[in-house]
Amino acid sequence: MFYPGHKKSVQALTVYEVWRDRFLRDRLSPAVRIAIFFAFTIIVYLLGEAIFAPREFKIVYLYTSAAIQFGLLTCLVLQKTSIGKRYPGLLFLGFSWSLTVVVQLGLAAAKIGDLPLLTWSLAFLTQATLMPVRWRLHLISQLGVLFCHVGINLILNLSFAKYTTFRLSGFYLYLFWFCLICDLSVYWYECLQRKEFSTRRELESAYQQLEVAEAKYRSIFENAGEGIFQSTPEGRYITANPALARIYGCDSPEEVTAKFTDIERQLYVDPVRRNQFLRSIEQSNTVSDFESQIYRSDGSIVWISEKARVVRDSSGSVLYYEGLIEDITQRKQAQESQRLFIHALSHDLRNPVAGMLMVLKNWKTKTGDSIAIPRSVLERMIQGSEQQLRLINSLLEVHAGELRGLVLHCTGVDLRALVKASAADLEPLINDAQATFTNLVPDDLPAVNADYTQLWRVFSNLISNALKHNLPGLNLKIFAKVIPRGKNIINQSESKPDIDKLPMPHSQFPIPHSPSMIYCTVEDDGVGILPEQCEHLFDLYVRGNQSRHSVGLGLGLYLCRQIIGAHGGQIGVISSHGKGAIFWFTLPLAENSR
Repeated sequence: MFYPGHKKSVQALTVYEVWRDRFLRDRLSPAVRIAIFFAFTIIVYLLGEAIFAPREFKIVYLYTSAAIQFGLLTCLVLQKTSIGKRYPGLLFLGFSWSLTVVVQLGLAAAKIGDLPLLTWSLAFLTQATLMPVRWRLHLISQLGVLFCHVGINLILNLSFAKYTTFRLSGFYLYLFWFCLICDLSVYWYECLQRKEFSTRRELESAYQQLEVAEAKYRSIFENAGEGIFQSTPEGRYITANPALARIYGCDSPEEVTAKFTDIERQLYVDPVRRNQFLRSIEQSNTVSDFESQIYRSDGSIVWISEKARVVRDSSGSVLYYEGLIEDITQRKQAQESQRLFIHALSHDLRNPVAGMLMVLKNWKTKTGDSIAIPRSVLERMIQGSEQQLRLINSLLEVHAGELRGLVLHCTGVDLRALVKASAADLEPLINDAQATFTNLVPDDLPAVNADYTQLWRVFSNLISNALKHNLPGLNLKIFAKVIPRGKNIINQSESKPDIDKLPMPHSQFPIPHSPSMIYCTVEDDGVGILPEQCEHLFDLYVRGNQSRHSVGLGLGLYLCRQIIGAHGGQIGVISSHGKGAIFWFTLPLAENSR
């Protein structure tokens, strides 16, 4: 009949028996060596007796000691063989009977029926002390020598005439209790070892399960996408995982625990958030979706969301807080990009719609079924509608680009022809601004690898941006040349650098593996741009210092950066107030132009 855990118990018993036999073999080796030395001392003693007390010397005792020595040496040799390693119990009996049965045979050969109690007691005590396992073997060795003693005496008709029946009974009673004590001590020791062995095995199994559980927890802790932490109520981190270190801009979790020792002042942009966190977690023992702005290790600011709970001791005192931290900066930026998107729709599109509505309402007040509209008014309405359509398309394009990125259809593009076409489309705007436009792109310039429509939008935005943000009479020049890859282009200290000496900027976008790039500039001699404006000029919804004179959304330069970046190039501006502006960008050459 099997019960749960029976198989495990059988396996544990088998392992214990393997250990027990190994223990017996290990202890048998020193026991045999001790007995060999003991037998050797007896032989030496008997040889001395033959020399110094020949009358008391009996040669049968010498032969018996030699036989004992031979049996013990045989056991020593067999220990090193496969038989000895496989059957340690037989070696044990050989060892024991070499000391007891051989002695009994020697006494029988001498026609002596004495009980060698001293020899037997010494042998039984030695084996019980040195090899306290397999108590049944001890009992067999004792019964074997006793049966041998009785059997030989009966066969050889050896008498115990010198012993009275009462005294002989006392010898046997002594032998019984001596053997019983030895066997019981072995039995109890083995029971203790079995229990200890079983306990040790269970403890090892528990440790293994604990290690497996710890390894699983450690794997989750180390590889989690969210930051995991434990922190004290005083504001010091106790533990942190690698994800939290990445969120905080640290190289390792150890840096987090070492650096952030005052969470209220070192971490939160608004220190009040720490107190709000503590109040929330004290009220309900947990907080969820606790969003805050924090300082990273490099001083930059990101958004995080915290989920945490309080851990208390048995008395209810707070030990520490533990929880998860998620970087939600991209989500926040996306949300802000949408609060901006709606604002742009409601604000920047309102002006042309309001103007058109005003004209229509004015005409509605006219009497009669039909109303004549002057051509100038019609042109204003058309321009307003076109402006609304451009604004809506730009907004949708920016929004779509933020979600899935720009899709390019690149071919070899003749840059001079493209600039010429862009200028032709913007000719009315150039004429209205009384501006002078010069196309300095060389006729023999190699083709660039670009999306024609998107690149046209770049030139259109840069030209119209220059016209809208400057006074009439502006001079505009567009130039392009091939720049060897790796050459520096821009030196920010120069307001109008020589094109042949311009250094190459380090790109934040991946640069195609081409030997060279096309470097293009759009230069004007207008009012220029303040240095603090240049830094953020290409950000979303940022407009120049003349933006109050235009109805744009501040999307043009942002779109230019997105388009050039999608091509694998880079874009920038060099300007100072009152000294005009140079907008520059790079593009890869077409494959057949390299």
